[in-house]
Amino acid sequence: MRGKFAASQIALHWLTFLLIVVAYSAIELRGFAQRGSWQGYALIITHFSAGATVLVLMLARLLLRIRHRTPEILSSAPRWQTGLAHLIHTLMYALFITLPVLGLTSRYLRGRDWWLFGVSMPVASEPRFDLSDTLTDWHETLAPLGYWLVGLHAVAALFHHYFLKDNTLLRMMPRPRRDQ
Repeated sequence: MRGKFAASQIALHWLTFLLIVVAYSAIELRGFAQRGSWQGYALIITHFSAGATVLVLMLARLLLRIRHRTPEILSSAPRWQTGLAHLIHTLMYALFITLPVLGLTSRYLRGRDWWLFGVSMPVASEPRFDLSDTLTDWHETLAPLGYWLVGLHAVAALFHHYFLKDNTLLRMMPRPRRDQ
């Protein structure tokens, strides 16, 4: 078995990471924009668009995970570490699929204009404010979990690389370019 993930998996991993940073940054920076300003709208559209793209990428990553085998870690990890790694990965996949679904569905049900990539999206003909508010509440309640999961994931990868000195991190690093 090769020692790295497939190039498509590596590319989608890092692209997903960048878009999660964009989505979280946009929503955190929203508080600095004046309510109703073009900057505020730009940040919200950026948040929605990045979130929608994360959903698509996470679904693509799930398909690739089924298609490609996971490369082996050179030194075998204790069962508890492997189990914890699987739990964190499962929670990350679930969270970064659930958050966009909750967010996008709440916008649709709100019945007000909203945009993805500057394109107006459909809205429910009969707004369901109570359900929209509930979905938004769940979205806002679950979102901070992303900071913890991504942080644990990164710390674990760095721990494996610098302390255990195995290939865990290297399996997901892009391949170096070859000079032509």
